[in-house]
Amino acid sequence: MTEQTPDTNPYGTPTTSGPEPIRSYQNVLNAFIRSLLKVPFLAPQVGKRLVVLHVVGRKSGKVYDIPVAYTRHDGDILIGTSKRAWVSNIQKGTPLAVSFGGPKRTADAEVLTDAESVVRLTEIIARDNKQWAKFNGVGLDAQGNPNKADAYQSWQQGTVIIRLTVH
Repeated sequence: MTEQTPDTNPYGTPTTSGPEPIRSYQNVLNAFIRSLLKVPFLAPQVGKRLVVLHVVGRKSGKVYDIPVAYTRHDGDILIGTSKRAWVSNIQKGTPLAVSFGGPKRTADAEVLTDAESVVRLTEIIARDNKQWAKFNGVGLDAQGNPNKADAYQSWQQGTVIIRLTVH
C-alpha cells in the first residue's frame, strides 16, 4: 500500500483547495439515505448512483452500512472516498456484501491507494459524476475533463478508490 504524501504535484498547480471536509451531520444523512433506499418505489430513483456497502468490522464483527456514490467502468464499480476507518475493513480476497436498492449481492473488492491508479480512476469518476468531482475538489474544464493536478491533490489528501467486481 502506497501512502499519500505531500510531495510536489507533478501535474502543476491545482485549481481547488482539495476535497471538502466530511460534514458533522454525515452520519444522520447516511441513515436517512439508507432508509430511502429501502422504500421500493423510491429506491430506484434515490439509488441511481448509490450503492450501500455492508462492511464488517475486522475486530468488532459489527456490520456498517455505508451509502456511497459509484461509477460503472469496464464491468466494475468504482467508488472514490477518503481513507476513512471503515475503508480499512475492506480486504482483497474477502467478499463484500453490496446492495443497489435491492437484495444484497456479493462483490470482490480492492482498495487502490497508489497515486497512478487513484489519479487515473479519479478522472473517470469525475467525468461521470460532476457532483462527486465538486465534493472531492476536482475541477473540470469547459469540455468536462478533470484537472489532473486536482486529481493528484485529492490523492495527496487521502482519496482512495474502491474497485468492486459484483457477482
